[in-house]
Amino acid sequence: MISRRQTLGLFGAAASAALLPSIRPARAAVATTFRIGWQKNGVLALANRKGALEKRLADRGISVEWSEFTSGPPLLEALGAGALDFGATGDVPPLFAQAANGNLLYVGLYKGSPEGSAILVRKDSPIQSLADLEGKKLAFKRGSSAHNVAVKALRKGGLKPEDVQQIDLAPPDAAAAFKTGSIDAWSIWDPYLAIAEVDPDTRILATARGIVDSYSFFLANGDFTKANPQVITDVIDELAKVGKIAQSNLDDTTTALAQLTGVPADVTRITLTRPGADLGSVSTITDDAVAYQQGLADEFYALGIVPKKLKIGDVIWHQKAS
Repeated sequence: MISRRQTLGLFGAAASAALLPSIRPARAAVATTFRIGWQKNGVLALANRKGALEKRLADRGISVEWSEFTSGPPLLEALGAGALDFGATGDVPPLFAQAANGNLLYVGLYKGSPEGSAILVRKDSPIQSLADLEGKKLAFKRGSSAHNVAVKALRKGGLKPEDVQQIDLAPPDAAAAFKTGSIDAWSIWDPYLAIAEVDPDTRILATARGIVDSYSFFLANGDFTKANPQVITDVIDELAKVGKIAQSNLDDTTTALAQLTGVPADVTRITLTRPGADLGSVSTITDDAVAYQQGLADEFYALGIVPKKLKIGDVIWHQKAS
């Protein structure tokens, strides 16, 4: 069994190995490769392991290329610049990508458990409530879903973002800082959350339950999607199938994800059995999701986090009926 320290080391190695793919010349209208940015969790990771998308797209003569990332912001930077065709992130990264005029579209979504995101403190920390975070060092990856959890959790505690010392750290770096005590609190998502919370010296200050809805999104490059709409349709459909099969047999799914990520099976199972978790909840974009993202965009603009007003409806892909 891999130790927690080794697991964090694996994620640290992944962080240093995460590649921003080289920008290539303009692509042909009809795709021959499908370039995916992925993180080691969720349905996309399971599809990678099973080769599901490779099989689905083979009849079209399309091969699949995978590039690993440890967070959404750099993934969407690559996607918006045309170095990727498809990827999955939490709720905040698409706002920054749209604000930077990235060429991308929301093409699908899935909802996870709110308990899959939380703010952590050390067990012996004097911080007992969200209000106690005032003046403390709170780490999160700027522009990630953890940023949203941090903002809304602080509000629940009667605080504003500027009331804490905001420390911008990628998950592997934040894990190390949390372990050494150089930060006071950490806003983070699974599987990093599950890895940290099994440490008896770690305490959950608050989960995202009742604070943030747990939306994650599939996004695709705009030019690719317009030229290859049926590929996107097939991919979302296949991911839904992968998710439903995975949800129906969590024992096999736990083993598969543990082998893929290096995260111990008992920790992986925590992420899969949180209240409301459902790997099969993959769909195209819903009106509720658009409204959620628009509200988030408006809030982050008002707080000066996102540099300009955004209209989420401008970057929603509407699947045409066949």
